[in-house]
Amino acid sequence: MRRPSRLLGGLVTTVTLLGAGGNKGTHTPDASPSPVSFRLDIEPVFFRAGCNGGGCHGAAAGKDGFHLSLFGYDPAGDYWRLTRQIVGRRIDLAAPEQSLLLQKAVGTVPHTGGRRFKPESEYYNTLLSWIQAGAQDDSAGAPQVAGLTLAPDKIVFQPKDKARPLQAIASYSDGTTRVVNNLALYLTNNPSTADIDTQGTVTPGKRGDTFVFARFAKYTVGAEIVVLPPGKFKWPKAVSNNYVDDLVYAKLKDLRILPSGLASDERFLRRAYLDLIGLPPTPEEYRMFMADNDIARRSKLIDRLLARDEFADLWAAKWAEGFKIAGGNAAYGIDRKAAYEYYEWIRDQIKRNVPLDQFVRAQVAGTGSNLRSPEVNLYTMLPAGQYDSKEVAQDVSQLFTGIRLQCAQCHNHPFDRWTQDDYYGFVSFFTGVKRKQASEERELYIYNDPNEPPAKHLLDGHPVPPKFPGGEAPDVQGKDPRVALAGWLTSKDNGLFRQNLANRIWAQFFGRGIVEPVDDVRVSNPPSNRELLEALGQHLAEYNFDMRRLIRDICNSRTYQLDSTPNATNRDDDSQFSHARLRRLRADVMLDSISEATATPSSFTNNPAGLRAIQLFEGGYRVNDYFVKTFGLCSRESVNVSDTRLEPTLAQALHLLNGDTVENKLAHSTVIADLLKDGRQPEEILDAIFVRGLSRQPSEPERKRLLPLVAAHPTDRKAYDDILWAVLNSTEFAFNH
Repeated sequence: MRRPSRLLGGLVTTVTLLGAGGNKGTHTPDASPSPVSFRLDIEPVFFRAGCNGGGCHGAAAGKDGFHLSLFGYDPAGDYWRLTRQIVGRRIDLAAPEQSLLLQKAVGTVPHTGGRRFKPESEYYNTLLSWIQAGAQDDSAGAPQVAGLTLAPDKIVFQPKDKARPLQAIASYSDGTTRVVNNLALYLTNNPSTADIDTQGTVTPGKRGDTFVFARFAKYTVGAEIVVLPPGKFKWPKAVSNNYVDDLVYAKLKDLRILPSGLASDERFLRRAYLDLIGLPPTPEEYRMFMADNDIARRSKLIDRLLARDEFADLWAAKWAEGFKIAGGNAAYGIDRKAAYEYYEWIRDQIKRNVPLDQFVRAQVAGTGSNLRSPEVNLYTMLPAGQYDSKEVAQDVSQLFTGIRLQCAQCHNHPFDRWTQDDYYGFVSFFTGVKRKQASEERELYIYNDPNEPPAKHLLDGHPVPPKFPGGEAPDVQGKDPRVALAGWLTSKDNGLFRQNLANRIWAQFFGRGIVEPVDDVRVSNPPSNRELLEALGQHLAEYNFDMRRLIRDICNSRTYQLDSTPNATNRDDDSQFSHARLRRLRADVMLDSISEATATPSSFTNNPAGLRAIQLFEGGYRVNDYFVKTFGLCSRESVNVSDTRLEPTLAQALHLLNGDTVENKLAHSTVIADLLKDGRQPEEILDAIFVRGLSRQPSEPERKRLLPLVAAHPTDRKAYDDILWAVLNSTEFAFNH
């Protein structure tokens, strides 16, 4: 049944609900209005009017001496502050219309927030009726909001379609429902494709796919909005290599987007090498691949690259960034030797293809010496200082589920379903973790103290036992709760875990995740292709978390092998993988690529000669190298993927043009000298330069422009060095495409 409300005027209406599939159902309300409820009617008015938002009285310190809990997560406290904190100031029972609460809301007295609604509005009448009835609080058994839905949950706009309304329907713990269109808040991910007004009406814009959202109480829900382009559309007979293509094509077909054509062998070769091992192909590898006439040559190349040690180097670097591996403060357990052992343990796990669930479980439930059991350094590196169970819980959640649970520390998550109970229940898995000094100064012993009390709730200080986010509280009495957490976390049935890993793997090969950013999973940031993400996660679990098998699926898909050149229908597509995305190389991969092109190894202070940048176990934390710092190598200061910066900057361009990195490598390179010594002709040397730098032959226009530069002095190295310098400074070299 529907919950009638003073705010809705007690009108008898029949609400018709349309799901994405067109199924209908009716909810008929009662005819008689219920008394105005503080928690069910007044708190929603504050929510809708923005009174308890983060920019107003819902801020941590409140506003102008009055504080409300953010979005109403503490109704008991709100009631006390409103009616008891300063008796008679905000509520006037003798003259309800003179209540400061009402006068400020309608702007009859000065109010920093301005007028929130009009005196004749339903919001004003609801507040007035509540005060007139004595401004009572609810009984302890008052029903609570138990869920929220948007109907329909998907709208497809044809070219001439007009605006269409959505209905936000709240469900309550007593089984009743209520239409809350005039109480919910609305937002859109892309107003240029679909905007939504304050009553939930969606107006289509330019072609595309986006989501609109409604928030009410602690719940946020979304509806997918598709805006189709005008004109006729015919889906071609597209080649599909596997389930990845099937699911990508299904979404593209719905959106009337055509995929680009297949990338050339040269483009695919360079892309696969850079994505799988972080290096471009050598001239010999280029020639071998281009001479291979086997129809399965691309698949064979993928298998060869997956088996190489450099694959482990690349993924060890990526995980080391997430785990903030860096040494330098032995007093806090952040020791360089421990950091190195941790890095080497990770690299060995990847090299031996240890399943990802085992890889994660060993760290989460780790116990022992930070020097002899390197996996326990999860608990020495993540806090980056004195141990803090909250910081560890936040980092573990973000790394292994993609959820930024810290948003629920001070209040319920504003854009997701997570509550403070979820937050402190998760923190309690780590409150017993201790770091004990061993006999050697650098050595710490990590263990769990089962007698340590759980985390205390911020609101009232009550202890919150260990609890899985959104789930149950396991029996951990007298046990190490991290063992239970590790089991739940890495279970094949845990969609959060398997989809997070699948999404991070996918992002390595497409430059963005299906959820983007990959470490910001929330209701208000939905996947661009939910079916694809679920399938990838399911396959990863079915493969027993064998990362290489999933990567093999991804790289063998036609989707991965599409060209980067867009067509008329997919030119604006940035999320549906209809063409390859241009991706600036990571700092370490770019430096290693310059070293490969010039055959000149890099040199890093206090590191072995010949070490590649991708093998720096502390990344950009300690190394004193201008190039990797300028190009954004991860500083290991947070677990955020954004800590690895990939955006191009003016400083980067200037350094490539005028800095000493390229100049020094060219000065010490013997590549051109060796080619001249072998008696190569100018055309052959030009081809060799392009193959080394760009993994392709020069085009005919490029030949016509460059060969005259060396025609007068075909044996002079300087002109060839200039050409190689130009290649290394090209946008094509700096980007994977």
